[in-house]
Amino acid sequence: MKKQKRQLFLGPLITLGIVYGDIGTSPLYVMKALLADLGSPKYLTREYLIGCLSLVFWTLMLMTTIKYVLIALKADNHGEGGIFALYALVRHQKKWLIVPALIGGAALLADGTLTPAVTVTSAIEGLKGVAFGKNVPIASQNSVIIVTFVILLVLFLIQRFGTSLIGKGFGPVMFIWFSFLAIVGLINLASDPGMLAALSPHYGLKLLFSPENKVGIFILGSVFLATTGAEALYSDMGHVGKRNIYLTWPFVCTALVLNYFGQGAYLSTHLAQIKAQTNFENPFYAVLGPDWYLFGVVLATLAAIIASQALITGSFTLVQEAVGLKLLPRMKVEYPSLSRGQIYISAVNWLLCLTTTIVLFYFKTSEHMEAAYGLAITLTMLMTTLLLFEYLRFKEKPLSAVLVLSCFSVIELIFLAASLSKFMHGGYVTVFITLLILGLMFVWFFGNRLRERYADRSEMINLKDYKSMLQALAKDESEPLFTDNLIVLAKVKRDLSVKRELLYSILDKKPKRAKVYWFVTVNTTDEPYTNYYTVDMLGTRNIVNLQLYLGYKMNPSVNLYLYQIVSDLMQKDVIDEQPQKYTTAPGRIVGNFSVLAIQEVLSPDTRIPAWMRLLISARIFIQNHSTTPVQWFGLETSEVHLEKVPLFLKKRSVPVIEQRVILNPKDIKRSTCE
Repeated sequence: MKKQKRQLFLGPLITLGIVYGDIGTSPLYVMKALLADLGSPKYLTREYLIGCLSLVFWTLMLMTTIKYVLIALKADNHGEGGIFALYALVRHQKKWLIVPALIGGAALLADGTLTPAVTVTSAIEGLKGVAFGKNVPIASQNSVIIVTFVILLVLFLIQRFGTSLIGKGFGPVMFIWFSFLAIVGLINLASDPGMLAALSPHYGLKLLFSPENKVGIFILGSVFLATTGAEALYSDMGHVGKRNIYLTWPFVCTALVLNYFGQGAYLSTHLAQIKAQTNFENPFYAVLGPDWYLFGVVLATLAAIIASQALITGSFTLVQEAVGLKLLPRMKVEYPSLSRGQIYISAVNWLLCLTTTIVLFYFKTSEHMEAAYGLAITLTMLMTTLLLFEYLRFKEKPLSAVLVLSCFSVIELIFLAASLSKFMHGGYVTVFITLLILGLMFVWFFGNRLRERYADRSEMINLKDYKSMLQALAKDESEPLFTDNLIVLAKVKRDLSVKRELLYSILDKKPKRAKVYWFVTVNTTDEPYTNYYTVDMLGTRNIVNLQLYLGYKMNPSVNLYLYQIVSDLMQKDVIDEQPQKYTTAPGRIVGNFSVLAIQEVLSPDTRIPAWMRLLISARIFIQNHSTTPVQWFGLETSEVHLEKVPLFLKKRSVPVIEQRVILNPKDIKRSTCE
């Protein structure tokens, strides 16, 4: 009972630190962006403020509460959520569903490059010009940029060591942050309770077509910033569980709404002073007052750092899922701590660091970053809606699927159109990053699909046909023993067919005599945490067709599974023991392992269109210059033999050379000319 009560308390607390960093820091910049849409403080009116608050409130209700909390969380893949987990559930229903999955995933990763920069910069800007005694440490925007850069660099540097220790403090800090948002908002709302009129959608709709709104429907681009972290509620479901999200969202939502309304009330009661100013100050800091100002800035900075940390680790998880589903090239995954979900991908970490740094130094102010922020995430939300429609169409009633599609796709298309107004003001940066990631995904996925489609079937042979030859080679003592266990990373199909080059390397190049030949195929399942295997001995004791089935979030280290499988098969007397004469482990019955890895090179002897050839060549290039199969499958400690082989795709017909026999020397000249 004590353990259950402890979990009931700790679960929601941890959820606050993991899930709500992005959406929880939105009060730092949403109202500021909406004021910037006016152009000048002299245009600010009470009606404008009520209309903005109404739009923000109903965006949170529709997009976050209804779509993600009430609908999307039900579409879990064995407890896992997010666009790739959703795609894994529906990918076998329609082939075209790969398109929204690729677009949505690329946009989500691209959006993650802006979040750390915009949140931390917004927080540090609150310290600009603040005196600590006689000193003003951050006197200019350049100082803001430098401090932000140092904070983000330190954050990226510590990722490889794991963040489980500091992560334990994230929950309490975010609890204090949301409580602070609610209290400050409530205190300021008390000065003008009439702002609660914004709870009616009437005022929001009225503002969209009001002459007071200088940008028209494009104001929704700024409103959308209030819900940019909604996708995280779905993506992080696997880390915290949907129950904890259900428990914490009412508290978080209430705190956010109170703070937005408090900012609106403050602006409403200080209209005269604001209209006399030349520029807007950030309303989040304006509502704090001198007594709470420094505490608020420090707390905002901590919340921004937590939001950035959540985005970084979220990107690791997203990439791991994409790699597992074969949507991205293999990348080495490290596990810096024993905490579940603690992973580190070096390539992703430093690419994020580089991109975030470029964004920071290119835009320089949070106001300019906000102009680019949110455009990509509207694409992700729209793609999630399409996948949700397919999921609901097959799992629930078709009518509910149609309602979800018709309602949310219309809303998100309007938000997308509004966000496109940001394109020339910085949105092109997000679009460019999205296209780069999407291009990589496109080449990797469709290049592989084309390779499989046009693979030369004449280059496939059946293992059964070479069973006796492999057995004879294993017993042939005239050939030197190459290894005890030869691991061949292969793709053995159900009919036992494999690529010719695998057996060519074993039998023809230089006979590789082994006691046991292991043909290992690693299959990725649609479920996240599957791990089982099947074995077909082909009626022998030394030829093993091993099929490993691993979930798309499982550690693909074949080495870990292989030793267990060898021991299992020896205990069941399926394969012979391999006692070692020379060993540091007395009684060792498992011999040494050698790995045969194949590196493909596209053969020039192909007959496919030029654009297909280019796509497949690009895919092979990425494959050969990313994490190798040996590294990916954790086989570095074994002896590895890497062999390059040509990949044949629909070979050209070889021209037959005409044979001519010259009988008369007089005919030599004429025959040569011909």
